[in-house]
Amino acid sequence: MNTARKGARSTKDIPQSILEQLNRGEIESANLVEWLAVDQVELLKNFLAELDLSAHFTNMQKQIENLKKPTVNSRNACIGSLLYQLALSEHSIKLLSKIITHQSDMVRCWACYAVVLNPEMSLSERFRVIQPFAQDTHFGVREVAWMAMRPYIILQLEQSIEILQGWVVHEDAFIRRFATEATRPRGVWCNHIEDLKDNPELALSLLEPLYQDPEKYVQDSVANWLNDASKTKPEFVQTLCDQWLKQSHANPKHMKATQYIVKRALRTLMKNGV
Repeated sequence: MNTARKGARSTKDIPQSILEQLNRGEIESANLVEWLAVDQVELLKNFLAELDLSAHFTNMQKQIENLKKPTVNSRNACIGSLLYQLALSEHSIKLLSKIITHQSDMVRCWACYAVVLNPEMSLSERFRVIQPFAQDTHFGVREVAWMAMRPYIILQLEQSIEILQGWVVHEDAFIRRFATEATRPRGVWCNHIEDLKDNPELALSLLEPLYQDPEKYVQDSVANWLNDASKTKPEFVQTLCDQWLKQSHANPKHMKATQYIVKRALRTLMKNGV
């Protein structure tokens, strides 16, 4: 993420020069406002021009414009798929390599979708190729990384949880956070995971190692996971939070982290007076 700029608070306050640089793929967005303001079609046009592939733009533009529900993420997914197909047709390793390492965070968001599309990939291979994006320095790329993997997680939930058990004990907080964010029962801008809405205990092996996590980034994700679950299985969430609070007394050093997680996890239940 670009830490040199704070970014505008609203789209209308983004300087024209900054918007033009974003749409040319020359800089990263500094915050969510800028990220949402990027003209992905214009950025794609400029990106293809970089690689002398402008001849493909018009057809790709039509497919983007034909999206039934055009959102930031549906465009991300569509462009990622189009670039993957283009890479196949052009036999271009260079194309995939370019989007994976591009200076534009939005282009790397496209890459999140492109790298997991190979139908011959196993689930573990998909997790392997998405991991660098889960560790990306930019917040937007990290979010899109788990969204790109979520359909595969839903299809192979049990195997995904087994793989992610290794992620929740990773030294990198971004990797730990990916494991919980990618499996949230409800999540944001994504399909729900019905199995986890009905049976949140299936993911206990991902939640338990994190109830004292020292990083707020991870704490928020764990709390949000449980808040999601509380909307369908309030007893499970309340019981687990009570258990964690009791366990935290044995390790006062990390008690504050547990208390923070529990408070946020129970926010919907507290609001509803449960």
